[in-house]
Amino acid sequence: MLYSLLYSLHNWFFPFNVFRYITFRTALAVLTAMFFSLILGPWIINRLKKLSMTQQIRDDGPQTHMNKAGTPTMGGILIILCILLTIFIWGDLKNMYVWIMIVSLVGFGGLGLLDDYLKIARKSSKGLRAYQKFGCQIILAFLIGIFLYMNPKDPYADMLIVPFFKKWFFDFGWFYIPFSIIVIVGTSNAVNLTDGIDGLAIGLVAIAVLATGVLVYISGHKVLAQYLQVPYLPGTGEITVFCGAMFGASLGFLWYNSYPADVFMGDVGSIGLGGSLGTLAIITKHEIVLAVVGGIFVVETLSVMLQVVSFKLTGKRIFKMAPIHHHFELKGWPEPKVIVRFWIIGIMLALLSLATLKVR
Repeated sequence: MLYSLLYSLHNWFFPFNVFRYITFRTALAVLTAMFFSLILGPWIINRLKKLSMTQQIRDDGPQTHMNKAGTPTMGGILIILCILLTIFIWGDLKNMYVWIMIVSLVGFGGLGLLDDYLKIARKSSKGLRAYQKFGCQIILAFLIGIFLYMNPKDPYADMLIVPFFKKWFFDFGWFYIPFSIIVIVGTSNAVNLTDGIDGLAIGLVAIAVLATGVLVYISGHKVLAQYLQVPYLPGTGEITVFCGAMFGASLGFLWYNSYPADVFMGDVGSIGLGGSLGTLAIITKHEIVLAVVGGIFVVETLSVMLQVVSFKLTGKRIFKMAPIHHHFELKGWPEPKVIVRFWIIGIMLALLSLATLKVR
């Protein structure tokens, strides 16, 4: 752990004292994760090609996607690897919240990796069955939820905090555990559903984690939290470094995943990052803010639910195709236009989420 080594030298050379600052290490985490992504990206993409880990395109999807067949997938391995390497360098591994985030990232990412592998290794298979995937996600989220619920250091362990208001706290009691499961599993699958066109999901993840990282830092900083009347959560500030690593790795991966994509992140990336975003919201009590900053993820999920319910009840479809990004593609929007416009909305929602800091 380079952070501990360098900071321990501050007694002999004062400038090394800078490594104690979370903001400094977060900036280094962004740059480090991007560097690892850009350097390791070509090698991992080539390895995926040699192992024939390539995307199978659905026949019932947009016809413009058929030329993407054969593109390497499971690129989420690159994202997760870069985040972990960066955290082991710049993160404080004595902080339990950092380890919770690592467990979430690796746990949900590992589940996605298994799902991806089954789809590719057994070309007739659709991967894990729904009950297997959801069952594993629920178990992981339950373990995370119950650990955080029983955390004696968190004075808001079972509280739902409503943004825009100063002291709107709702004590959920033990019900906070199933609530945390809904948030984590829901976010994981929402990001997975959004990952349907080049760069869309990873760009939105980068936007969401950047905005959330600001909120995380403020919640973990006693002076800023008191000034902005945000609940102070001791120890959580260190997760800002993790957010920096996620942001940097996402930007680095976007270099290869932007249209036309050289690699797809697959379920290993989308489920892993989604689970991490959900866990981040639970730890820092920003569950409602996550629904705002991740508004596109929410809309994508709702479009699928509405489409299924409408077709089963009436035999008619609301959208030309779900998730909703495919609907706009079939309306004639070029894929890059759909991506950029959704990013613009994501940025607007991120700014709205940050506005909750002053409207209290």
